[in-house]
Amino acid sequence: MLRGARERTPSRRAPGEHMSRAELADAICAWLWDTTEIKYELDGHYIAKLERGAVRWPGAAYRSGLRHVLDVASDNELGFYPPSGVAVAEPEPTPPSMVGHDDDLIHASDESIALLSFAEESNVGELTVEQLQADIERIAQSYLRTPTRPLFAKSRAIRDRAFALLAGNQSPRQSRDLYSAAGWAITMLAWMSVDLGRPDIAESHTRTAWACAEAADHDVLRGWIRATQHTAAFWQEDFTRAASYAEDGLRYSAGTARLLLASAASVDHARAGQPDKARDMLDLAQQLSVRQADSEPGGLLLCTPERAEALWADTYLAFGRPEHTSNHADHSVAMFEAAPYTLRNPGSERMARLQQAKARLLLGQLDGAIEAVEPVLDLQLEYRVRPLIHRLAEVAALTSPYARTPKARMLRARIAEFTQLPARRKEDQT
Repeated sequence: MLRGARERTPSRRAPGEHMSRAELADAICAWLWDTTEIKYELDGHYIAKLERGAVRWPGAAYRSGLRHVLDVASDNELGFYPPSGVAVAEPEPTPPSMVGHDDDLIHASDESIALLSFAEESNVGELTVEQLQADIERIAQSYLRTPTRPLFAKSRAIRDRAFALLAGNQSPRQSRDLYSAAGWAITMLAWMSVDLGRPDIAESHTRTAWACAEAADHDVLRGWIRATQHTAAFWQEDFTRAASYAEDGLRYSAGTARLLLASAASVDHARAGQPDKARDMLDLAQQLSVRQADSEPGGLLLCTPERAEALWADTYLAFGRPEHTSNHADHSVAMFEAAPYTLRNPGSERMARLQQAKARLLLGQLDGAIEAVEPVLDLQLEYRVRPLIHRLAEVAALTSPYARTPKARMLRARIAEFTQLPARRKEDQT
């Protein structure tokens, strides 16, 4: 009933379309802010949980927002009924009253999470699994937006907790859920290992993640593990092996990983000197129509059209077609900038900007290249991951024809400073 009401509500962003889950969540948050001056963190993933019945009685504020935006008079029209006739609602955010005590809040939350399984009748209950899934979504959506070290530690903790719970007794369905949670956590550990400069270590993670996906029989997870294995091989410049991972992953068609895999395979084949295969994969990617699967965590583990188009730009760069690279990179960046901040993938957006810069340099547009790369060069030290540094070195190499100009010398100096700082910090720590 909730999904039906949403799909009857016209989109305010896309004329002729119905309101998406993310748009509905944004509209509710905006209305709640206008009426209560309290900032709520409702998102499209929570709307998905409501629509599939994972949460059957949301809190009063969320219900009021849903009634207002979807223009219904009662909760019953959206399929909401209080459990056992008692109006017990899910807790919702309240205004902060412990400013300066963030660590205490986080530690208390972690302690409560640790005790959750003991509060339920079995060693694994619905709330335990739901909390693991919520933690995975939070990490995936926060990646390259917040410091990596605590996210890495949290991913490892989810992996360990899931395997500790698997040592107990649970139903087959609960076991699959735990293997799925462990698989997603290990996949994120692998992706972070690539970004931290160790794609070889990432491959060790992905083998265990694959075993988890097999135990969970989870195609969406399988697709993203193949995407991660592709990425690890790609950054070891083994483009043939990267392409084989990407193409094998296409067998698992659920979710948006299929768009990422086809787009990535086109880059792999182009860089491996196989233009016909690259064009076939590019054609496939550009014809795909995919939707986010309910189980996709989002953020890092979600392929949006703008993320895919940045990869298409890279394919055309390998083809030696900088004008096409520029067009696709420009469109990708424009889509990133138009998306709500919370839904933007900062890592992919930075890579798209560097594709812009490389295309501009090849087209003889030094000023345009400097403008494109500027937001990346302002990046804080903790977000300077190894693939980004590698791509910036490629930008620096393309400035050679402009070597005598002051602007080019300044750009090369800034890139050198950007790429050397992480290495210096590592030396200082040792």
